[in-house]
Amino acid sequence: MADEASRTAFMEIQGRMVECTAKLKQVQNQIRSKETDKKRAFLTLEELRQVPDDTNTYKSIGRTFVLEPKSVLINEQEQKLKDSETAIASLQTSKEYLEKQMGEVENNLKELLQQDPGLARQIMSLSVM
Repeated sequence: MADEASRTAFMEIQGRMVECTAKLKQVQNQIRSKETDKKRAFLTLEELRQVPDDTNTYKSIGRTFVLEPKSVLINEQEQKLKDSETAIASLQTSKEYLEKQMGEVENNLKELLQQDPGLARQIMSLSVM
């Protein structure tokens, strides 16, 4: 009976670990994406600032280009930069939380395997095949 309870606990912990790993990878990908957006906005902003004020500037909308004042484009890029920074900060918080959860799950797994060495041997025999 204790053996079955240990197996059930192991399966539950394993499921939580898989779930945490997937969420962590998703958050890391989102952070990378937001960092790319931030870098693109920063570089565009730097280029726009070098352009003289009397130059015609255009905004891309799909496959169309619309004449926009330079100040409007600068404001849009600054807003994109701020939004990306805010999103990155939020995602970093989520990442830290998920990493903490992952550590707890790993500790629970280690604890379970130390309490039931027979389960550890069963797992090792399954993973060798």
